[in-house]
Amino acid sequence: MSSQTTPEGQLSSSANNLPPQVTWAQRSSSSTADKNIIFLTIVAPDVSPSELKVDLKPSSITFTGHSETKKTTYHVELEFYAEIDPAESKTHHSPRDVAFVLRKKEMKDEYWPRLTKASQKLHFLKTDFDKWVDEDEQDAVNDDDAMANLGGMGGMGGMGGGDGGFGGIDFSKLGGGAGGMPDMGDLGGAGGDEDDEDMPDLEDEDTKEEADEEVGGSSKPKIEEV
Repeated sequence: MSSQTTPEGQLSSSANNLPPQVTWAQRSSSSTADKNIIFLTIVAPDVSPSELKVDLKPSSITFTGHSETKKTTYHVELEFYAEIDPAESKTHHSPRDVAFVLRKKEMKDEYWPRLTKASQKLHFLKTDFDKWVDEDEQDAVNDDDAMANLGGMGGMGGMGGGDGGFGGIDFSKLGGGAGGMPDMGDLGGAGGDEDDEDMPDLEDEDTKEEADEEVGGSSKPKIEEV
């Protein structure tokens, strides 16, 4: 692939770089910040956290990730249609992709007309139809499931430089997913087995009561509850 650069600097790639598939959807609100967002997913499979760098700024995102199994380096730069708030944006890294929920900076009811500043069509940029709803129907949509599917997301604010961007994020420090979620595999010894060991043996308690009755000389039959 030959080197190419768009007038707006949206995509920069070379013979060693491949633009990943990028999908997006959006919500808008003039009153609720959590509903004034961009869903952005960069599909870059088999990229380990140590081989992943993201530079998220108010006006752009730069993504670079190397997959050793596919012998491919994914790279893309996108300049947003309008500014986002990096400090209030979230992300989650999975073996398949890196998903973002970007907070739009300007609160307004109208959708962005497109994701990027330039209007030219990018072959790797597609609508995420699993999340997309029309502007006049978004109030009827519950995005809790969509957010839950990004389990392990954490706020990425404070990880960048003083320019309000993230700088180069080192995902190797974030574990399998951003947000500092613990590895549930490490919690195996802290589950129900330990609690079971502390529970009294109910059968032994019954036996003890019967023995106490025999010692007390009581030969009265037990009253069975009806």
